[in-house]
Amino acid sequence: GSHRENGYLKYSRPQPMKIILNPSPEKWQKHLARPAMQTQKINQIVKPIFEKVKKSGDKALKKFAKEFDQVRLDSLLVSAEEIQTAIPLVPDNLKKAIALAKSNIEKFHAAQASPELIIEVMPGVTCSRKSVPIQRVGLYIPGGTAPLFSTVLMLGVPAQLAGCKEIVLCTPTNREGAIHPAILYTAQLIGISKIIKVGGAQAIAALTFGTESVPQVDKIFGPGNQYVTAAKQMATKFGLAIDMPAGPSEVLVYADETAIPAFVAADLLSQAEHGVDSQVVLVSPSEEFAKKVLAEINIQLESLPRKDIASKALANSCAVILEDQATAIALINDYAPEHLILAVAKEEEVLSQIYNAGSVFIGNFTPEAAGDYASGTNHTLPTYGYARNYSGVSLDSFVKKITYQKITPKGLQALGPAVEIMAENEQLHAHKNAVTLRLNSLKTKKK
Repeated sequence: GSHRENGYLKYSRPQPMKIILNPSPEKWQKHLARPAMQTQKINQIVKPIFEKVKKSGDKALKKFAKEFDQVRLDSLLVSAEEIQTAIPLVPDNLKKAIALAKSNIEKFHAAQASPELIIEVMPGVTCSRKSVPIQRVGLYIPGGTAPLFSTVLMLGVPAQLAGCKEIVLCTPTNREGAIHPAILYTAQLIGISKIIKVGGAQAIAALTFGTESVPQVDKIFGPGNQYVTAAKQMATKFGLAIDMPAGPSEVLVYADETAIPAFVAADLLSQAEHGVDSQVVLVSPSEEFAKKVLAEINIQLESLPRKDIASKALANSCAVILEDQATAIALINDYAPEHLILAVAKEEEVLSQIYNAGSVFIGNFTPEAAGDYASGTNHTLPTYGYARNYSGVSLDSFVKKITYQKITPKGLQALGPAVEIMAENEQLHAHKNAVTLRLNSLKTKKK
């Protein structure tokens, strides 16, 4: 049934997704506008949280736990006993599933390692480049409406493979001050022992400045709500790096008559149930097919426990009918979806023209849910159109690449004169002199 909220009747029926027929490119941004983030308002809330955590450390974190989560915490650090107690609480079938996911994620991410690159660019001048792990990383694991133990795998596995020295995991507790057993189980499985009971913007602030319990880190990873997202961007003002600006989750499905309406509907709903600010988009050449999908959505929605959340997300969402494939591809690249599902006859042809997407799922039997959990790719991906200029998390996210050069006396004699001429023309005479002195010393040795 429905209850009144703000004077409106709340879902007596779910609001259907809108169908938009052949919109002109000028209208795309209007129709596909993501749910607006109240950036200024959110920053006004996040900034004082940062200031308090910087000033009062653990004391501030405990105060926020009481204020925001109604929970009294004696200790912020998860004890070894708590981790041991969690292990038997995780059902065996879930342990097996986590093990399979871990194995696939490890295989795919381990294969991303690049060997040291060494090249002699000219005789006596050798340049090299090597991946070095980021020393201290903070992993944020949402625990709000859904405890995301899968994110522990997605961030923890590549952090361990990269060889990061210190890995700190922050996640909020429930009202009893406990963390979901599956999160603790997965963390210990990949060898993460520093787990802190803190969520929200205050967790990001703690990783930024360090507190008595929370070590300061160099880079922060992980998805979160708009407060966490705003806090991550604020952390960059204090010299930290972040994986990417990741806001509410989204999917775009491009499907034609070769797709199966029930599958497409299921994929759209799997994304819509993430949160009320999620967005799902269907692009199809056929209005008739889109109507079949929408009918299927209404049937499947009824049995979902998170039906209310999904209904609200669907109200932000739409089906766009574009008969012309080239136009559809242009719209996809313009939208730059976090997740893109292709269920079309000419998948190879379409695939070769996609350049803005976080992760792509190809064919009728590749649900987005597979990548969210266990196929091996990473699920921490750029949202909100950031797929235009950011990649999802990978092994590379946890390393930085240092370059090296070594020059022999012979090499300097070959290279030096060019450096002298360039430095002189930029009027940087000390630069030139650093070469000239060395070349002169080699000349006197020769004599």
